[in-house]
Amino acid sequence: MKRLHLFVLKTFFGPFLMTFFIVVFVLLMQFLWKYIDDMVGKGLEWNIVAELLLYASFALIPMAFPLAMLLASIMTFGNLGENYELVAIKASGISLFRIMRPLIVVAIALTLFAFYFSNNILPKTNMKFGALLVSVKNQKPEMIISEGVFSNEIDGYSIKVDRKSNKNNMLYGLLIYDHTDNKGNTNVTVADSGFMKISEDKKYMVMTLYNGQSATNMDPNKRGKDRTFPFRRETFGKEVITISLEGFDFQRTDENRMRSQYKMMNLDQLSHQEDSFYTDFKTRVRRFAVSMTYPRPLSDAVIYMTQTVDSLKKDYRATPDTLVNFDSIYHSLEPHIQNEVISMAISQARSNHQTINQNLHELYNRKTFINKLTMEKHKKFTWSVACLIFFFIGAPLGAIIRKGGLGMPVVVSILMFITYYMVSISGEKFAREDMWNMSTGMWFSTFLFLPLGIFLTYKSANDSGLLNLETYEHNIKRLFRYLFNRKEKTENS
Repeated sequence: MKRLHLFVLKTFFGPFLMTFFIVVFVLLMQFLWKYIDDMVGKGLEWNIVAELLLYASFALIPMAFPLAMLLASIMTFGNLGENYELVAIKASGISLFRIMRPLIVVAIALTLFAFYFSNNILPKTNMKFGALLVSVKNQKPEMIISEGVFSNEIDGYSIKVDRKSNKNNMLYGLLIYDHTDNKGNTNVTVADSGFMKISEDKKYMVMTLYNGQSATNMDPNKRGKDRTFPFRRETFGKEVITISLEGFDFQRTDENRMRSQYKMMNLDQLSHQEDSFYTDFKTRVRRFAVSMTYPRPLSDAVIYMTQTVDSLKKDYRATPDTLVNFDSIYHSLEPHIQNEVISMAISQARSNHQTINQNLHELYNRKTFINKLTMEKHKKFTWSVACLIFFFIGAPLGAIIRKGGLGMPVVVSILMFITYYMVSISGEKFAREDMWNMSTGMWFSTFLFLPLGIFLTYKSANDSGLLNLETYEHNIKRLFRYLFNRKEKTENS
């Protein structure tokens, strides 16, 4: 059995490591497409980009573990079934559960490690990634030029562009004032178009201008009545201006600023934040409920304004909980007093409506943030447990379909994972909007796929032809043969 277990482990770890890195790479490409606009044109060092990609890879690992486990388990048992090794092992009297035993231990260990990673390592890498991404977005060389306004971020220059192209980074309608000599607007450059790029040593910004003119005041120091404003004008088809970028070096954002975000917290910090915010939320809800109470109940107002029902008013003041027949009192009032009562009711309704509009949005945002904290706590468990669930789905699927390699296993794995992800996202949405209980929404995908894993494991242990195409083909042929024979009997009779 030891040799068999070692053989199964050796067969599993190769596909697992391969698929794990492939999955991380594919998910990382999705990250690059999402943030490529924030990194291009910033003049970043290669080590900054590599560090950013490394932290982004860490953030993708919790999602890569379940998918790699699913794909690797399907490939492992699919290869064993395709090469008839699984049949030979079962023929020797060894059950599927005994074959799966070492991988069950591996799946449990991976589940525990995934939880440890999500709770202890991932918050720190998320904090570093968030701080570094903010630093990249705030890198000034790309931000110094804005459309339609003068930018004075670079010492000695005032630059204005009419339009910027997002496709080719071209600038159109440039107006540049050179103030490096501290003598005012003595050097002006106008160009139809141009583009910017950072020099290789990251110390200069090189602006290439096309189809423009430059004007230079030849005697800026002359004052008084004799000042004639002599200047020199040059027309160019192409001109290159080199601007020093001193003071625009890459600077990192303080990581401590990111500690308040829920993705940068472990379970203890999330629980503490959740309790604090929920206590504050309940206080605000109570304050909101108090603000909705009527300053003067309508029945009390009627009695107050009539002042003719002294005895009734005395009894009502003594026993505030006494029910008063409003309709009878209201119809007994003078018409002008009835109008005052209605006006008071409308005024109070409008006041309550305004109070609701003022507090509803704030309370909703606070409750949504509390839900995000709770969801993050559940995610640390759900994505970890998904590793174990996907093993019990992938292993029996591989034994049933009996196809190895990267063909059928990849198709089945992707379809299964996409289905799981869509169900998980739907449950999270319902939980975030308080349409479902938080536990129900966050564990909804687990509640669906865990019975599926148990069912597939049971079918595989009993050598079911659940996903065997030959079985379905044989049954379809039998059905058509039965229908054809029945039709012949009907015609002969």
